[in-house]
Amino acid sequence: MKRNPAALFFVAAVVAAMLFVGFHAARRVGGDASADSLDVAGKSAPDFTLQSLDGKNIQLSSYKGQAVLLNFWATWCGPCKIEMPWFVELQKEYGPQGLQIVGVAMDDASKEEITKFVKEMGVNYTILLGKESVGQEYGGVNVLPTTFFIDRDGKIVAREFGLQSRGLFVDNIKKALSQGRAVQAQK
Repeated sequence: MKRNPAALFFVAAVVAAMLFVGFHAARRVGGDASADSLDVAGKSAPDFTLQSLDGKNIQLSSYKGQAVLLNFWATWCGPCKIEMPWFVELQKEYGPQGLQIVGVAMDDASKEEITKFVKEMGVNYTILLGKESVGQEYGGVNVLPTTFFIDRDGKIVAREFGLQSRGLFVDNIKKALSQGRAVQAQK
C-alpha cells in the first residue's frame, strides 16, 4: 500500500499544531495558576471519600498525621505517565517518613482499564476513582496532571499544574513532611 506524502504531511502538521497549542495553553494556565498557588497555601484540603481500585471507600482525612501528595491524573495523559514512575520512587523513599501518595483517576476509563494501567505502570501507592465534584472542590481540575501537597495537619502547602520537575516535587514533599504533627504509631 502506497502512502500519499501530502496526506502524511497534513496529518503531521495537524498533530504538531495541536501539540503546540496544547502545550502553550497548559503553560499559560500553569503560569497563571502558579501565581494563584499562594491563594490555596495554608488552606485546609477539602475532605472527600472516593472508592479505591480494590473497592474500599477511602477518606482523605484518614491520612491526617501523614503528608499527602494528591495527584489528579488520567490514563490518556502523557505527562501523567512521565510522573508516575517518579511517584513510585518517591513513595518508596519518603513513605517511611510519613508520605502517602494518592492518585485520583479523572478519566472515563473503566475501573478494569485503570487497574490494568496502574499494574502496567507498577504503581505502589493508593489510586482512587475520581469524581468531577471532588475536582471542583479543589478549584476545578482543568489541567492534568494537577498535584497538591498537603501537610500532616491537612493544610495545602503547594499546588502544581502540568508536568513539573522531580526536584520540585521533592522540595514540596519535604515541605509537607516538615509541617504539621505526625500521628504516633499505635502500639
